[in-house]
Amino acid sequence: MSEPLPPGWPDAVRPPGAPEWEQSASAWLLDLCPPDFRAYPVLRRQALGLAWLAYQHVGAQRQALAKGLGRIRTDLSRDLPPPALEEMIQAVEHEQARLMAAHRGVELVARALRGERHIPRL
Repeated sequence: MSEPLPPGWPDAVRPPGAPEWEQSASAWLLDLCPPDFRAYPVLRRQALGLAWLAYQHVGAQRQALAKGLGRIRTDLSRDLPPPALEEMIQAVEHEQARLMAAHRGVELVARALRGERHIPRL
């Protein structure tokens, strides 16, 4: 029987200890990063280093979107019709939620790569 996964564990990543789980983690982490990151062999060899870099990248994206959301009406209200502006705001909010989940997932994967085990709370 496999160990329970922590809440927020990425669907695309196999459970720790499963065959090829680290490869699935690396593939998922690379998908969170710019495509150019695939050109660095060290990122393919060092999954924990890749997790660190993905955590930084996703965190920076979250910060940029938060800043953008604070300015979106000011910056775009003259250039977009109101319905389009509202759709833009919804898209940014949706992306913020996706990035929050990804940030949590990267943290969980990094912990597992360090050998930490999830112990469910009652």
